[in-house]
Amino acid sequence: MASVVNISKGSLLIAEPFLSDPNFERGVILLCEHNEQGSFGFVLNQATELMLGDVLEETIYQDIPLYLGGPVEKNTLHFIHCRPDLIEGGIEIGENVYWGGDFEQVKTLINVNQLTNEDLRFFVGYSGWGSGQLLDELLQKTWIVSQTSSDFLFSTPANHFWREVLKNMGGKYRSIAHYPIDPSLN
Repeated sequence: MASVVNISKGSLLIAEPFLSDPNFERGVILLCEHNEQGSFGFVLNQATELMLGDVLEETIYQDIPLYLGGPVEKNTLHFIHCRPDLIEGGIEIGENVYWGGDFEQVKTLINVNQLTNEDLRFFVGYSGWGSGQLLDELLQKTWIVSQTSSDFLFSTPANHFWREVLKNMGGKYRSIAHYPIDPSLN
């Protein structure tokens, strides 16, 4: 059996350039959980037309964009952040990257401008794999696995994320970053 890159929570799954699944085309997924039972994460670079205030009953005074975290349970709201000093209860998934926390606290901190787009990212839905499913996809070379920093994750524009992650990996990945979406149009 071919060797598979070691993955864990906090790993990035980068869609190979010609992945034809529209849910993950040129997608980059941050894994929040990975164990024997399965894997769970969020697509970092699929912006929606919605803002956080569009899906909440409360007034939100900042335009905080919503991202499509994946095709599963699109009626759920999730967030990641880099502010454990302000948000209680988050689960650390990488160096200075946290999943969830006290949502009431988050809404208040957004409204008093103590949290901004550079501190957090909200998702509707998530991406999930059952036991062994992600391993099968890795063996089929569907995903490129990498790591990232909190600074890169929260400061890189979503529409550049896939390309920038690959460019930062260097080597052969730098050239993959420039592959066209449809090579027949070249």
